[in-house]
Amino acid sequence: MKKIQRLPAIDGELGWYETSLLTGRTGGTRLKGKHQFDVLVIGAGFSGLSTAGRLAELWPDSRIALVDALRVGQGTSGRNAGFIIDLPHNLDANADPEVDKKVYQLNRFAIKRLDNIRRQNGIDCAWQKAGKYFAAHEADNLRHINSFTRTLNGLNTAYEVIEGNALQQRLGTGYYRKAVYTPDNILMNPAALAQGVALALPDNVTLFENSPVTGIEYGNPHRARFLGGEIEAKTLVLSTNSFGEEFGLFQQRLAPVFTYASLTRPMSESLAGRLFPDIAPWGLTSAHPAGTTVRLTPDRRIFIRNSFSFETSLRTDPQKLERAWQQHRASFSARFPELAGLEFEYTWGGMLCMTLNHQSVFQKAADSLYALSGMNGVGVAKGTYLGYYLAEWIAGRDSDQLDFIRRNNQPSWVPPEPLRSVGARIRLHYESGKAAGEI
Repeated sequence: MKKIQRLPAIDGELGWYETSLLTGRTGGTRLKGKHQFDVLVIGAGFSGLSTAGRLAELWPDSRIALVDALRVGQGTSGRNAGFIIDLPHNLDANADPEVDKKVYQLNRFAIKRLDNIRRQNGIDCAWQKAGKYFAAHEADNLRHINSFTRTLNGLNTAYEVIEGNALQQRLGTGYYRKAVYTPDNILMNPAALAQGVALALPDNVTLFENSPVTGIEYGNPHRARFLGGEIEAKTLVLSTNSFGEEFGLFQQRLAPVFTYASLTRPMSESLAGRLFPDIAPWGLTSAHPAGTTVRLTPDRRIFIRNSFSFETSLRTDPQKLERAWQQHRASFSARFPELAGLEFEYTWGGMLCMTLNHQSVFQKAADSLYALSGMNGVGVAKGTYLGYYLAEWIAGRDSDQLDFIRRNNQPSWVPPEPLRSVGARIRLHYESGKAAGEI
C-alpha cells in the first residue's frame, strides 16, 4: 500500500468559509471503520462533487463514497476568488478559435448546471450574474485588452470597452485606465456554493469529511486507508488537484502555485453609500496574469488576491502569509486610499494547480481507475464540466463533448525537481515584475 505523505491543511483564515451561511451544515462524518462502496471519489472540490453527483444520477442503485481531507469548502474550491468565468481568459485562452468556442460552450454548460442545482435546492451563496471586468492600470498592459477583445470577437459574444471616468463610475476607483466588461460571469461565495452542492447530492452518495487518505492500494477492489478506517471500492476516482501526484498515478505534470487573498471587514452602510454610490457589486481580473483580482461583495467587503509562491510541500507558512498581507495592504491602498482604515478580517493562501500547457489531467489510468487534476485557475466551471463528463465516461456514455475533452486535456511534461522549482520560481518572479502596477 502506497503511503500518502503530504496532506491538505488550513492555510490561514478562510474568509469565504467563515462567512458562509452554510458552514457546519454539510452533514459529512469522519470516516471510521471498514466500508465497501461501488465507487470511491477522493476529493470533494467542485470536480469531485460534480463526478459523484453525475454518477449518482446515472447509477441510482450504486453506493458512492465522496471523501475529503478537510471539510467541504475549506479546500481549493472554497479559497478562490468566487468567479465562475464563462469565457476563455488569460489562464486558458487558446490560439485556436474553435477550441475557445468549445471551452466557452462547456463553461456555459457548467454555469447552467450549477445554477439549476442552486435554484432547485435554495443554496444561499450570494450568487450574482454580475459580469466581469478585465482591466489594466499600466499603459504597457493595454495590449492584453486588445488581445482579449480579439478572442471575444472570434466567439461573437457581447462586451463593452470602458475607460476613464466612465470606468471609475462603475467601480468606485480611478485606478484603472481601461477595461473590457463581459456580462455573463457569475460572482458568488465559492465555499458556500461547494457546501450547497454537497448538501444537494443524491441520497446514494455518502460524504466523509475531515478524513484524509493515508494510504492507497490499487486493484480489484481498490483500497483506501484512513486513520481508523478503510474503504474498498470497485471504481476509484482521484479528484485531488495539486495532491494528485501523491497518489502515484501521474508524475511530472503538475505545478502547485500558491496564491493569496484577503477579505476586509464589511464597510458601514454610510461609508459604502458615500464611496460607492449606486455601484453594484463587481468583480475584476487583471489584464496581466500576475496582477491583482478585486471584488466588491454584496455584504460591502473588498476582496484582494495577488502574490504567488511555488510550494512543493503543498502548504504555505505564516511568514509567506504575512508577506502576502503586506502586499494586499499596498494594493488595497493604491486602489482605495479613502478606505485606509478598513481592516482585513481574513487572509489565506490557496493553490492554483497549473500545468505547463494549461490542459488538465483527465485520464483513465487503468480499468475502474480514473483521475482529474490541474484546473489552471478556472476550477469552478472547469471542475464542474470535467467531473460531469468523467462520470459520463465511467458510465460508458459517449458524446462529442467527451471526445473534445479527452483530445484537449493532455498535460505536457514538467521537469523533475529541482528543475521544476527553479524554473517555476524564476517564472513567477519574472511575471510579477512584468505585472508592475497591475499588482
